Amino acid sequence: MELRVFTEPQQGATYDDLLAVARTAEELGFGGFFRSDHYLHMGGDGGPGPTDAWTTLAGLARDTSTIRLGTLVSSATFRLPGPLAVAVAGVDQMSGGRVELGLGAGWFEAEHAAYGISFPGVRERFDRLEEQLAVITGLWRTPVGRTFTHEGRFYPVTDSPALAKPVQPSGVPVIVGGHGPRRTPALAARYAAEFNAAFTSPQEAARLFEGVQRACLDIGRDPGTLTLSAAQVLCLGQDEAAVRRRAAAIGREPDELRANGLAGTPDEVLEKVQSFASAGATRLYLQVLDLSDLEHLADVARLVMPKVG
Repeated sequence: MELRVFTEPQQGATYDDLLAVARTAEELGFGGFFRSDHYLHMGGDGGPGPTDAWTTLAGLARDTSTIRLGTLVSSATFRLPGPLAVAVAGVDQMSGGRVELGLGAGWFEAEHAAYGISFPGVRERFDRLEEQLAVITGLWRTPVGRTFTHEGRFYPVTDSPALAKPVQPSGVPVIVGGHGPRRTPALAARYAAEFNAAFTSPQEAARLFEGVQRACLDIGRDPGTLTLSAAQVLCLGQDEAAVRRRAAAIGREPDELRANGLAGTPDEVLEKVQSFASAGATRLYLQVLDLSDLEHLADVARLVMPKVG
């Protein structure tokens, strides 16, 4: 099981805050540093304000050296697919091939209103997501010297030179996730390198994994070529007092975190990690909400990571 760090900077974080977490995660041996792509906080005052996901990842691409970087997830409502493909390819070049793109349909209506971004209905958002996936992956896969054309409803592309190219030969790995029974697994099977089941139980994750594996078989794809992952909020403590202290720091109750996240003593956290492994996940994103508590990551690296395998 690979463990990655996942942050929510819209809750109030500067670039320097993110850099400190990313470098600590890299030094401790975590597999990746990922961030959400949101423009509005969810609770609290949001100070000092949001940061743009791909702007900060570009900086981290130069300020780190080995850890993988990406979004979980960018919203298809935020950017045009052509410019997004260029930006992500550029960050991949800047990182030496360490970038991954999580892309979703978008869901948080208030942040769209707060920053003047159109927020269509759910069906259109998924239609736009599907077309964005087709354009972005199509641009990256077009051989150098050839052009790319896409006759789309929302994002028609004509004779694009399909540049810039990612460093990674097969393009930047795409992550798709969600709980939908039909369109989400179909999109993941067609376009993604990874499917993520976020903030759900191991039992529900297993059900979602089975669904996306069936979707792979439906189109003739080997399900084994799709990485399966999960995401859980993290609240680890060496003892109960530490669990309560860290829960209070993020405004949550220990019992609620135990029920809905990856929380408790090292043995409790390890047991739940193993339950996700039994469900089929080979990668787990640890949502870290208190970015000032770097010792939290050190505790995971010292007390849990060696036993995960």
